Amino acid sequence: MRPSFACLAALALATTSVSAQDVDQGRSLFQTHCATCHGADAAGNGPLAGALVLQPPDLTRLALSNDGIFPLERVLKRIDGTDPLVSHGSPMPVFGPYFEGVANTGMKLPSGQPMMVSEPMADLVVYLQSVQNAE
Repeated sequence: MRPSFACLAALALATTSVSAQDVDQGRSLFQTHCATCHGADAAGNGPLAGALVLQPPDLTRLALSNDGIFPLERVLKRIDGTDPLVSHGSPMPVFGPYFEGVANTGMKLPSGQPMMVSEPMADLVVYLQSVQNAE
């Protein structure tokens, strides 16, 4: 009997290394790829923010603006481009291809559904989760 796709996906998620989600690596990626628009402190005040049609959001307040829950799926889809946001004539992120990579890291959505992403994207999102303001 062949294992189902769902079983294989669950196995892949269960065997995915949690150590791939590295906050320090995520901080470094953020400073390299995101801080120019979103600011070094992720508060939406980067040096290029004024040149954008839509101002970058304060990424430290994502959970606060979502009833206290970090909007993991929305953030992942913004980064990978499946939920595009055109703010400067091209979809955000301009560094999207860097974060695409091999989807070898599982992230559990609030619904319990796993979402497979690249290690750099997982690191970046774990960093964003770590900078959320409580108030």
